[in-house]
Amino acid sequence: MRIKKLNIIISLGLVAIIGILIAQLLWTKQAYNLEDRKFNQKVNIALMEVVDKMSEGKTSFTENPVQIIANDYYVVNINNEFHPAVLEHYLKTEFTRFQINTDYVYALYNCHSDQMIYGKYMTTHQEEPSEKVIQFPKHKNLTYYFSIRFPDKTTYLISSLRFWYLLTFALIIILLVYVYSIYTIIQQKKFSELQRDFINNMTHEFKTPLSSILLASEALSKQELIKENAKLQTYTSIIINQSYKLNNHIEKILNIAKNDASGLSLKPQKIILLPFIQEIADTIKHKNENISIEIDIDSTISIIADEFHFTNIVYNILDNSIKYCETKPKILISSNKDSKGLYLKFKDNGMGIPAKNMAHIFDKFYRVNTSKSEEINGFGLGLFYVKKIVQQHNWKISVENNTDQGITNTLFFPF
Repeated sequence: MRIKKLNIIISLGLVAIIGILIAQLLWTKQAYNLEDRKFNQKVNIALMEVVDKMSEGKTSFTENPVQIIANDYYVVNINNEFHPAVLEHYLKTEFTRFQINTDYVYALYNCHSDQMIYGKYMTTHQEEPSEKVIQFPKHKNLTYYFSIRFPDKTTYLISSLRFWYLLTFALIIILLVYVYSIYTIIQQKKFSELQRDFINNMTHEFKTPLSSILLASEALSKQELIKENAKLQTYTSIIINQSYKLNNHIEKILNIAKNDASGLSLKPQKIILLPFIQEIADTIKHKNENISIEIDIDSTISIIADEFHFTNIVYNILDNSIKYCETKPKILISSNKDSKGLYLKFKDNGMGIPAKNMAHIFDKFYRVNTSKSEEINGFGLGLFYVKKIVQQHNWKISVENNTDQGITNTLFFPF
């Protein structure tokens, strides 16, 4: 069902972006056509003004003296002799007045030689004649006229629509990023499902022989021959303890794989922090008398949390502080408040964490590569599990190295 919904969302998003892109392209085309019509109107009016000034209002026309022969080619009928210098002056004046800021070239018809005389290539950058040669065809039924071309008209119109083209280009980039993101999400989802299936199959395959080992070991430990031999009893207890430890690791992997698929199931309840932490600390100290755990927490402080998962958070943090300590473990658990919320800190005297590894310690299966970590069994799932529980509760967790020795884990509970 989730995959079907994801496919529907992806399809709708893709259709929406393609629709927006098509609409943008159509708007850009309409804007270009509108700009083209505006340009033609301005040129037509400017040339009409040129004709009017050159004829000094004495010549009347039965039809428009300005003819648009092609998209960038105009023919203007004067019906009177004129001088090229005067024509050039009026062209420059009127084109400047109507803000026609693009290159153009004009030519005049010489009725004596019956051919077009090349005038000048007028540019906005320079006024010297250009080496460009542009053809001007001769027109019948006209005696005194000139022709004008705009060779860079298309470029000029496109530059005037720069914003539209930039917006279209941005939409194309967004579409490509969207497609790439969707492709990446699908690949990651496939990889995640493949990884989860592999973990489930692997752990289930491990549990069957492990159960047999535990049953056989426990039965073996009850034999009189084993009880009478201290060395055999030690070996048997090692097998049982290590089997239980391996079983706990397998259960942790299974739970994380299950939580990745369906999310955590929380049962929030009120927890008085001091007796709760004290009980966990006492349990850990009973197992190892060399551990020093000092607690500085206000007896009135309480939080809302899932008791089972919060217990696991505290156990994981304390367990790491003990395992990654090369001397006698000393842990200080303290709390303080500010206007934002409650801070619960676990300060230890362990090895610390290199700065380059700090950003990855909550990643799944990640372990800091040290000589101590090679001696300690584990899969790098403890802090990943802690991070997941913290996020599910909408809390925050941070880790920083102490100035002297060890690290400080800080849990933040917002009010």
